[in-house]
Amino acid sequence: MTKTRNRWIGLVFIAMSISLVIIDGTIVNTIFPKVIEALKLTSTEVQWVQESYVLVFASLLLVWGSLADRIGRKFILVLGIAIFVASSIWAGYSTDASSMIAARVVQGIGGSMVLPTTLSLVNANFQGKERGIAFAVWGATIGGMVAIGPVLGGWLATSFGDDGWRLAFNINLPLGLIVIAGLLYWVAESKQAQRAGGIDYVGALISVVMFLTLVFGLIEGRVYGWWEQTSTQFTLGDYKWATGQISIIPVSLGISLVAFVVFYLWERAREKAHKNVLLDLNLFHITSFRNGSIAALIISMGEFGLLFAIPLWLQNVLGLTPINSGLVLLFLAGGSFMASGAAGALSGKVPAATVVRIGVALELVAVATVALFANVEAGWISVAPSLFVYGLGIGLATAQLTGVIMVDVPFEKAGQGSGTQSTARQVGSALGIAVLGTMLFTGTQNSIDTRLADLNIEKAQATTISQVVVDSAGSAIPFLKDELVKKHVPAEMADKIVTAAGDGFTEGTKFSAWAAAAFLGLGFLSTFRLGSRKRKE
Repeated sequence: MTKTRNRWIGLVFIAMSISLVIIDGTIVNTIFPKVIEALKLTSTEVQWVQESYVLVFASLLLVWGSLADRIGRKFILVLGIAIFVASSIWAGYSTDASSMIAARVVQGIGGSMVLPTTLSLVNANFQGKERGIAFAVWGATIGGMVAIGPVLGGWLATSFGDDGWRLAFNINLPLGLIVIAGLLYWVAESKQAQRAGGIDYVGALISVVMFLTLVFGLIEGRVYGWWEQTSTQFTLGDYKWATGQISIIPVSLGISLVAFVVFYLWERAREKAHKNVLLDLNLFHITSFRNGSIAALIISMGEFGLLFAIPLWLQNVLGLTPINSGLVLLFLAGGSFMASGAAGALSGKVPAATVVRIGVALELVAVATVALFANVEAGWISVAPSLFVYGLGIGLATAQLTGVIMVDVPFEKAGQGSGTQSTARQVGSALGIAVLGTMLFTGTQNSIDTRLADLNIEKAQATTISQVVVDSAGSAIPFLKDELVKKHVPAEMADKIVTAAGDGFTEGTKFSAWAAAAFLGLGFLSTFRLGSRKRKE
């Protein structure tokens, strides 16, 4: 077996490693209504099951990316997959919100070890034109796994009764074992020589505080109030944030800002002393890296909110089963798979920045058409074409943007570079989920309140109904009529209320889609700074 063949076969398993993380996300989106129903999650718990993963994931990417450069990239990758698989099984056996959230936190730890190491291994093993092809293969493999996730999750949730959603988590065990075996056999270890000063543990701690408080503030602003304290009290163990004063959110964001300044000064001081640093700030002197990371952050803000809202709308408002919901999402996955393959074919023929620009433009058009045309009467047909175009955009933009960001990063800084650009994406994702989640639930509640007022429903009762819908993230809608009839509401009026709730959730979904379109519009503008200059020394 030749070395070249080893590298390319190894690339498949490297790409499959990150695909485990991707497929888990798409499965979770499809089965989430079942999870909400089984664990009786509130809207806050719904966001935390989704976002606790993002919170930990984003705060540790830079740490693991940098440590992998020194400890060993393959070692960290294999360890990360093992942790990710073990925590997936934990999630699959969860019986309440606390257990599920804890499992997702540990999944975040494992996932944060996987993403930057896959990128740095690709960067370390391929150079020149081969690197562009390798990143395209990496993206095409992800596209294939995105295609599998929704259908697999829907099939498991539909075909295996009330506990089918648990299998959607546990499926990571056989997949993970296959990937680990392939990595151990086909991928060579890769790391850089140590400089003086050992590992930058202080920088790692500061960076975790910086990103943890930042992403927490972005996620929980809607719940605790962006400035003034809401009626919801923040608790951590026995500690309770005092009510009637400033919210914890500006305090959290303030801590993040202070940590950022301290981190910058600390890393500069270590660099001047010629000691190991967690992040080489000179990476931002590389134009492609700096501009690409900024673009990735903005684009990520718009990409993920739609994927949070659409499965909830398909199942709770349109009444689709999880497997049928997964089949609808297959339009997105099919577009992503096709475009990822096309991106590989275009590598070296069309400038990568141009491919990224086309991809983001397609995403923008697709999200805007969802906001314009999604409606209950037309059902899933109203969004399927848009999802396909959206998938085309993601497939064109994802791998090529990664290649643009990493193309000029030196081999010895591959882990730092991949961890940094991955962190930029995850911070953007967290910000996008926070803003678009707020748009979804605020828009839903306001729309339902207005529609119930038009039905002459008393304000207190209307508020209770809309709050139930929002707190359940829409999962209460299919059962709303039965609950109303039990309370002696006439069946005809109950039908009108259910219709109002469904239409309100649809409006909330469209409202969040418009917000996503706005972010993607900014992201599209930011792509015009990609590839503008070769390098600034």
